[in-house]
This record gives sequence, C-alpha cells and structure tokens, in this order.
Amino acid sequence: MAAPAKPLLLVDVDGVISLFGFPAHARPAGRFEMVDGIAHFLSATAGEHLRRLSSAFEPVWCTGWEEKANEYLPHALGLDGPWPHLSFERAAGPGRSVQGHWKLDAIDAYAGARALAWIDDAHGAPCEAWATAREAAGAATLLVTTEPAIGLTEDDVKRLLGWAEAR
Repeated sequence: MAAPAKPLLLVDVDGVISLFGFPAHARPAGRFEMVDGIAHFLSATAGEHLRRLSSAFEPVWCTGWEEKANEYLPHALGLDGPWPHLSFERAAGPGRSVQGHWKLDAIDAYAGARALAWIDDAHGAPCEAWATAREAAGAATLLVTTEPAIGLTEDDVKRLLGWAEAR
C-alpha cells in the first residue's frame, strides 16, 4: 500500500519570508536581496524554517510572485527546488474570487480535498470561513498568519510540524 501523501504547505512570500513594516532602527535579522530590481528584506531564519517544514510537508509557493519565487528563493534561502507554484487569476476588482480572497480559487483547484497548511500574512474573514468549510467537509486545513515585520517564526514551525504529525 502506498504511503499517504504529505499535507501541502502553501507558502506566501511577502510578509512571511520577505519582511516589511519594521522600523528602520529595529531591523530584524536578515538581508536585502534584489528581485527584478526591487529590494526585498529576506528573513535570516526563513530558509532553515522551510527546510525543516519540507520534511513533513509538500511545499508549494502560494504567492503573487508565482514562478518568480523559484527564480530567486531556492538559491537565496538554500532550499531544494524548484517547488510547484500556484498561478492566480489577474482580473481586477473586488469580485476576483467568488470566495472573497484572491488566492482561494487557485488553492481549491490545486489542492482539492488534500490536507493543507497555508502560511500567509493576509488571512482574513473569507479565509477563516473557507478553512472552516474545508474542515467541515473533511479536508484538514490549518491557517498560519504571520506578522509582516516578523515573518515565519520558530513557534509557527513547531505548530505546523505538530499539526502535520497528527495527520
């Protein structure tokens, strides 16, 4: 019998790996990296955190960076890659997703009923309602919301690994 698939780990970039909103005099540990001519401040701990999570999850980029994430981040963070990435509808306006968040349609299309954890700095009420509905339908779902000035933390990693182990 085949081993069950690892849960998906959907990883946003901005506010999770690429930090922003911190005071200039209190910059967190990390470094600036140029991505298509734009400076991004990469968390010093993001690479190690993601490598650890990759042992328990199947990682997928879930970011507006789409394929650009693979062009820059595996090398910059020391990750095995490339990772699969989601592509998002680029229609303008508030009705971009019937579910209320611009990433949800692409997540549903990719993940189906697979167990997933989603790390993002911009979860809101539509994402919470979506996660609750998925759970009610039997699809294990965990939302991990980060602070954009801090990004993915050790506590987040422990929570994610514990959740994956319970699957």
